[in-house]
Amino acid sequence: MSDVEFNEWSEKPTEQVLEEVQESEREEAASDNMQGIDTSELQEELWVVEKETAENEDSYLKELEQRNEKAQKPKKKRKHYFEKALAFVAAAVLFGAIAGGSFVGIKTLIDQKQEVNVEEGAKPNNQVEPTKTVGVTDAVIGTTDTVQVANKTEVSAVDVSSVVSSVMPSVVSINCYQMKSSYSYGFGFGGGNNQNSEQSETLAGSGSGIIIGQNENEVLIVTNYHVIEGASRISIEFVDGKSLDATVKGTASSSDLAVVAVSFGDMEQETVDAIRIARMGNSDEVQIGQMAIAIGNALGYGQSVTVGYISAKDRQITIDNVTYTLIQTDAAINPGNSGGALLNVNGEVIGINSVKYSDSSVEGMGFAIPISNITELIEELSNRVELADSEKGYLGIQASRDITSDYAMIFGISSGVYVSSVQEDSPAEKGGVKAGDIIVEIDGNAISSMDDLTSFLSYTPAGTEVTLVVQRVEGRKYVSKELTVTLGNRPSEVQ
Repeated sequence: MSDVEFNEWSEKPTEQVLEEVQESEREEAASDNMQGIDTSELQEELWVVEKETAENEDSYLKELEQRNEKAQKPKKKRKHYFEKALAFVAAAVLFGAIAGGSFVGIKTLIDQKQEVNVEEGAKPNNQVEPTKTVGVTDAVIGTTDTVQVANKTEVSAVDVSSVVSSVMPSVVSINCYQMKSSYSYGFGFGGGNNQNSEQSETLAGSGSGIIIGQNENEVLIVTNYHVIEGASRISIEFVDGKSLDATVKGTASSSDLAVVAVSFGDMEQETVDAIRIARMGNSDEVQIGQMAIAIGNALGYGQSVTVGYISAKDRQITIDNVTYTLIQTDAAINPGNSGGALLNVNGEVIGINSVKYSDSSVEGMGFAIPISNITELIEELSNRVELADSEKGYLGIQASRDITSDYAMIFGISSGVYVSSVQEDSPAEKGGVKAGDIIVEIDGNAISSMDDLTSFLSYTPAGTEVTLVVQRVEGRKYVSKELTVTLGNRPSEVQ
């Protein structure tokens, strides 16, 4: 059959084709004494391809006229029409079989490809991978799950609930209290005045913290130093709503970091089961434009979540004469968020949020301390063991004031501790410390307040040789001096 003949048949409507085929059958039977052919199956096949063979009404009429002309030709010619119709149906059936097989083949290939992706691609969601935690021995606290996201851009932009639910047990609320004195006056017998004082505890401020590890006896929590500064009591509220008092393990005010601890002996088993140790990410790998999630105790109302993006890396911010390198994000970091976690879309901690560096006059500018910059410091603060008073190191100085940022700016000096006097024959005097010196560093630890110095001495035993950096007046300016001092034992009257 030629292409032209086949196309003539394929362009006719189904009814016309059937009518012609039946007429041909009748004529064939009459002339050749053949039995009638059942065309029911052929009719069904032609109805299947009706939609593909029909084109428009004009072509139908044209083909009908051509068919009427051909109908006057000898019967022998019409026999070929029947053969052509059968060939057309066979071709249609063959096309359907090939197409159906192709679609099945394509689907099979897709299914096989999906199976390969599962076996060779990303791990399932919420799969836990072992990660080293700071100061951890044999873990009794679980660790937060790493949330694996197949398409981080699509999924995380819509919903971060899986990340939040995984990390929330590792974030705590911190409430700090201070003792306030109140006075009452009265008149006693004989006209004398009586003065009574009463002390009461008041809430001084709130913040957040991150569970970063444990030792045999304690849960370890990192936060900002300015959150706990000056607190007489620190209360930690865990994810299950239970609140327990914490003690300070170590502080580094120059880095705005502190580690506090809660004793396992004070905790119920339900709380131990509920909390998790946070997973640390790598802030060096953070890219501008990636999603960031901030969790913290905003305004002291309890844990809340804000979402934004990494706006900048390595942002230099100078506060109190100290320059910090920070991550900038547009995720809202409000008062109370300080010390909380800045997360990536996998639920890993990439920074510690801090309102201290935020500007209330500007919206969409929050800052966090990059976690990779402070990992070693956190580990050192976490592993400190407080010594008995008789074992603590001793300098032998009297400090009259902290050199704050205001003083530092006026006099062009660094923040530190001003030495008002040095005790005779003390370790400080033997090491060359003089009245009027400003201690700014001890053994590589920046000292910006008496709390920093006291904390260092509390964990450094007597007999330890340390290097002090002081600023001293020479002529009309301060110059830096480096001194070597061997810490002594505290006198009994000091203990």
